[in-house]
Amino acid sequence: MADDKDVLRDVWFGRIPTCFILNQDEVTEREAEPYYLLLPRVSYLTLVTDKVRKHFHKVMRTEDAEEMWFEYEGTPLKWHYPIGVLFDLHASNTVLPWSITVHFKNFPDRDLLHCPSNSVIEAHFMSSIKEADVLKHKSQVVNDMQKKDHKQLWMGLQNDKFDQFWAMNRKLMEYPTEEGGFRCIPFRIYQVTFLFSSCV
Repeated sequence: MADDKDVLRDVWFGRIPTCFILNQDEVTEREAEPYYLLLPRVSYLTLVTDKVRKHFHKVMRTEDAEEMWFEYEGTPLKWHYPIGVLFDLHASNTVLPWSITVHFKNFPDRDLLHCPSNSVIEAHFMSSIKEADVLKHKSQVVNDMQKKDHKQLWMGLQNDKFDQFWAMNRKLMEYPTEEGGFRCIPFRIYQVTFLFSSCV
């Protein structure tokens, strides 16, 4: 993995220029200006959009702001998909910046999971890590990690800290030569309509 550090850094620091626009049906006290961010491809929308929420809350009454959710060209964006995956699935042929519509009402329960807090995102992320480790190392790496190691991995992702994240993730990516390598290589195939998981 050490030889690949430049590639890992390039992937980690990949950004998508994005313009957040408040849905025209939202009730506001004055016109809402768009909000621009460079979104990290390896993160999740709900982790990086607190500034978006604060920006649009300035023009809304508190009672009119329910759970925030996002859509692109009529398609609700799933918070549990990485940002880069969402962009590649829905908008890879679009002109940048990627224009995402922000909603605070009419949450699409049939299309999206609710995400009441960052702890839900953390649980989802750690569950994915554990699933991958079962396939690669029979859960040995995750089971050998202490709670503080799990927290460091999560905080590195949440705070966009490459070195903090990779100090722990490196353990999950090491090739166990004494055991003949990985049992399986986990991968996930994302499609616009459903998700299929498997291993090779």
